[in-house]
Amino acid sequence: MKILVGMSGGVDSSTTALMLKEQGHEVVGATMAIWGKGGVYKEIQEKINALPEKKSTHGACFGPDEKEDIEAARKICEEIGIEFHVFDCAEQYEKIVLDNFKKEYLSGRTPNPCIWCNSLIKFDVLPHLAKENGIDFDKFATGHYARIAQGENGRYLLKRGVNPKKDQSYFLYRLRQDQLANIMLPLGDFTKEEIRDIAKKHGLEVAEKPDSQDFYEGDYNELLQVKDKIGNIVDTDGKVLGQHNGIWNYTIGQRKGLGVASTEALYVLELRKDTNEVVVGFKDKTMHNTLVATKMNWISIENLDSEMKCKAKIRSTQEPTDAIIRPVGNGDVEVVFDNMQKSIAVGQSAVFYNDDVVIGGGIIDVVK
Repeated sequence: MKILVGMSGGVDSSTTALMLKEQGHEVVGATMAIWGKGGVYKEIQEKINALPEKKSTHGACFGPDEKEDIEAARKICEEIGIEFHVFDCAEQYEKIVLDNFKKEYLSGRTPNPCIWCNSLIKFDVLPHLAKENGIDFDKFATGHYARIAQGENGRYLLKRGVNPKKDQSYFLYRLRQDQLANIMLPLGDFTKEEIRDIAKKHGLEVAEKPDSQDFYEGDYNELLQVKDKIGNIVDTDGKVLGQHNGIWNYTIGQRKGLGVASTEALYVLELRKDTNEVVVGFKDKTMHNTLVATKMNWISIENLDSEMKCKAKIRSTQEPTDAIIRPVGNGDVEVVFDNMQKSIAVGQSAVFYNDDVVIGGGIIDVVK
């Protein structure tokens, strides 16, 4: 079988390519270049490249410097003995991921760009460009820790990785059936430690390379193309407690760095675009058990027709917890958790599970 592997220059994708090659497959490596077009994003990258210590701008896609990661991917492919190609996805990345990120943050929401990047760029644009450029392949593989199976109803299933601490199914819940039918995720049955051991055993340079952590560690004002916009930090009664330089510098549930004195810890509860206010309150005000999700994507089922018990999670690091989901019209879903959840953020994703199978998920639009 001929398999195209999405290479990031890290240990996971590198070991994926190595394992598939050892299994006898014909493997081709492909890397996305997402930070090379003109405009503000190119300007930001040039500024970062000029710094003594470059900061990451690429989250799970890339490390401290795109050029270094592409070179690392090239060297790994050469070492393994497979073809290597780089495809320019920068224009699509800017329009689909970065523009959405900007729009959401400036609206007082908290987006998750990695989710959109996976479904619309990494698993869509990248393999499409490869085929457009004459690379014929049977499957597309990545180094994500999740699994794919096929259910009795014929639908392709996305399942959690066997290691709960590394499971990445939350980030892949927007994959479509046509994408799942053509994807391989070889690392889903392994732990991170096992993958690093395999890489070490074969002498891969990236065996100890740290994982990328953040989407963006620089100045959000540059990324969002905005200047400071001074507004008030207020409590739930509207009392002014301090000032901020822009609501996009805050996230729901944030506790540190508020610059407001209080006898008890304060948390960000709400970001109000219309009044340019950051609303803060004590821990008890962060707790909710109901939300409405929109822009749904269903995997194990075609659609949600009636109330269903399931497990749900509102952030990637959370273990799925008991909930009920029910349709509320327009394709939206109401989610009611058995227990109160802390700091549910509008713009993030709610993902639903039946044991280790991803039922589907959507974007959190309302918190009750």
